[in-house]
Amino acid sequence: NRHIGGLIVFEKTTRLGDVEDTGTHLNCDLTAQMLVTIFFPNTPLHDGAVFIRDFQIVAAGCLLPLSQRVEISKALGTRHRAAVGLSEISDAVVVVVSEETGKISYAQNGEIHIGITLDELRDVLKDNFLSDKIVKNKAEVEE
Repeated sequence: NRHIGGLIVFEKTTRLGDVEDTGTHLNCDLTAQMLVTIFFPNTPLHDGAVFIRDFQIVAAGCLLPLSQRVEISKALGTRHRAAVGLSEISDAVVVVVSEETGKISYAQNGEIHIGITLDELRDVLKDNFLSDKIVKNKAEVEE
């Protein structure tokens, strides 16, 4: 609603230590307040990506590789191209919030999904992270 841009990497099984190391290590709880603080305009970590592993903010201000694909719309900015770029080389889910429009998008498997709702974003994150965690925890209990 406030048009605060953001780029958030949710790591899955592909370890992205090289990307993590391009930013400032935080190792803190994942909270809405922390994300707003990091992405508040003109702060030192504002322009990079936040890197999340196992529901923790591992680092902020991270640099992501840009996609070189020419078919990506010229209307999309660097954040979107970076989200696609990382999703091309990993299984991460990368969320983008446009500073200009406030629209939410996400990239996964080299594809970008533009202008999704908060409910759709919740579903994507649940499908990619909570179901795996529930299955893993259930398997551990059964052992």
